Parts: sequence; structure tokens; C-alpha cells
Amino acid sequence: MSNTFVKVLVISALLTNLANIAEGQKFDSSKVSVPKPVKKPWYESFSIRGYMQVRYNRLLETNPKLKCEQCDRSIGEGGGFIIRRGRIIISGQIANNVYIYIQPDFGSSTGTTQNIFQLRDAYVDIGFDKKNEFRLRVGQSKVPFGFENMQSSQNRLPLDRADALNSAVSNERDLGAFFYWAPESTRKLFASLIADNLKGSGDYGVFAFGAYNGQTANRAELNNTLHIVSRLSYPFKLKDQIIEPGIQAYTGKYVLPTDLRSTSTKAVSNFEFLDTRAAASFVLYPKPLGIQAEYNIGKGPQYNPSSDSIEVTNLKGGYATISYKINRANGGSLIPYTRIQRYEGGKKHELDSRRYDVKEIETGLEWQVNKYFELTTSYVISERRFEDSKAKSNLQKGNFLRIQVQVNF
Repeated sequence: MSNTFVKVLVISALLTNLANIAEGQKFDSSKVSVPKPVKKPWYESFSIRGYMQVRYNRLLETNPKLKCEQCDRSIGEGGGFIIRRGRIIISGQIANNVYIYIQPDFGSSTGTTQNIFQLRDAYVDIGFDKKNEFRLRVGQSKVPFGFENMQSSQNRLPLDRADALNSAVSNERDLGAFFYWAPESTRKLFASLIADNLKGSGDYGVFAFGAYNGQTANRAELNNTLHIVSRLSYPFKLKDQIIEPGIQAYTGKYVLPTDLRSTSTKAVSNFEFLDTRAAASFVLYPKPLGIQAEYNIGKGPQYNPSSDSIEVTNLKGGYATISYKINRANGGSLIPYTRIQRYEGGKKHELDSRRYDVKEIETGLEWQVNKYFELTTSYVISERRFEDSKAKSNLQKGNFLRIQVQVNF
């Protein structure tokens, strides 16, 4: 109900009482009433948004056998145009202390079938105080490990996440319960880093602690041992700059599913392996110079070609990305960037916990025309050794040019 209409009702009631007073009647305050505001029903608190990415990766390609299953399956031979992501996000603060978030993706694939509708996120946040500084997240969501893993692909500069930290959790998500804490001022800062296109990670708290299945998103638990994770990440302002250092770690036991085992591959303990990591992160937000770097170490399952078996092995690796944000007069921006990455270790969510040795440089340019449309090009110089029982000696080197169109809605 508008303020003007409310004022008319109040004035009308006052005039009626004044007329009564003039006739000798007493003033009746009960006749001066202000209509109560109508509370929105919960279903009107939802918002719907999303984004779509369309790519082509094979321009100036020098080696079609160079591929990356974790990154983008359309890289290399057999690849073409692909809808890399097609996300629709439904979210809303349905009560003062209850927030819900659901995100499916119609850009998923399995085998040769693409554009499968698959769940990415489905969780509820339950706040424990009026400002929701303390909250519990329950459902399928991102596991709080690594800044780039938390960072949405809608905001990230490189087209794919770096192997070293992303190999910790396929699709970055799992089923679990995570406790988050951050003061109100820091939660506002997290939000502004996204709104101002400074490539923030989103609000995953200053402190996080939780438990999750450990088999990655959309897969059932295969043992009775939950993974435990904790993360501490604190953004702060230093004059005109914003810096965010962070540390994180997790531990648990991972079971390699039967569909990811070759018939000849051997392993001990019924294909159950120790899976543990620790990582450090550093972010200097692009104002205008940006630096983002992470490194992790740990132990996990990895294929051994010499014994045709999967063993718990040390892993290590990280990346560093340098960028420079150029704001344009029309409100868009240009951000050139370069990322160097290195990783030695297994990928537990690939066939036979595939063994990797990665050296890669990616140089690109993101052109944000406006808030609805982005164009990114990048040139990749890559050397990848990726070995399993079907490819026991597989070292591939090559270069290729990538193009991505992104629409935000």
C-alpha cells in the first residue's frame, strides 16, 4: 500500500473527528488507524538468475591428443563447440534465519551425451543470530577448500580451474554440513567483491568447519568415514587495496568407485585410500593489479604404471595468476591475465586415480562488455603427462587458442 494512500486515510479520519468535535462530540482516537504493512509470502522472496558459457577450444591447435578430462572434455580430438555451463540459480531468504539455494546445470555431460540436466547445489543456510554471522549450511554445496574452488566460474579469469587444488574435489562440491562464521562487515565486503567485478570467491565465511561424504557431488557414500575440512580466510583493506590470505585443510578416506577401475588394476584395502591435503592461498584483488596464488600438499590415491596398481602417494602443486583490470568509460572492463600452474599427483575421481604431471601457461583477455555479456580468449601452452592402465606412458605437449562467450542473466 503506498504512503500517499495511507496519508489520505489518516487525513480523512482526522477530518471526520474534527467535524464531530465541532458538533460537540468527543475525539475518538480509535477511528484514526494506519493499515498494517502486508508481509510478503515466502515464495515471493526468491530470485532467479544464471549464466551460460559457450566455448571453442581448437583454434591453432598443435596436438589433438592433448586433453584434460577434469578441465574441459571438448579440448583435443573429438571436441567442438560446447555449452560448458548453463546454470540457473534459484535462491532466497525465505525467513530471517533461513536461506535456500538451488543450482542445476544443463551443460553437464556423460560419455558422448551432452547437455544433461544435473544438480550442482541444493542447500539451506540456517542462521543462529539476528545478523546471520553464525550459520550452518546443510545439503550439497561447495567444500570450503581453496579460493579458486570457491570462486564461481562466472567470475574466474582462466577458463578452467587449476589442476592442483581442483583435483581435491571434483566439481568442487559434496554432500555435507558446514559451519560458517564471518562478522557482518566482512560479509558485506565479500558481497562487494562480487558486485564490483573484483573476482571475489563469494561468502564462505572467515572461518569454516564441516563434514562431508568425500565421494564428490552426486555420488553416494561408499564407506562409513566422513571427510573433515576447515578453512580460515580473511579479506582486509590496506589503503586502496584489498588482500585476502587463507589456509585450509581436509582429511578422510576415499573409495574408488567400480566404474573408475580398470579390470587389471590392483589396489589394497578394497580400493579405499587415505585422502588428505593442506593448502595456502593469497589474493590481491585487481585494483587495478591483481595477484592470485595457491599451493597445496598432501597424500592421495595415484596410479603407478610400473606395478599397474593404485597406491597412496605424495602430491603437490599450485598456480599463480597475475591480472590487470582496466575500467572502461561505458561501465565495462578489460582484464588481461596470465596463469602459470604446476601439479604432480593423482586425480582420485578419474580412471584408476590417473597419475598427472602438469606444466602449463595460460595467457588471456576477458572483455566484459557490460554486466550481461563477456568475451574471453586465451592461449594455452601445455605439457601434460596423464597415465592409467590404458595409457601407461602418455606425455602430450601442445598449444591451442580458446574462445568463450558468456551471457549473464
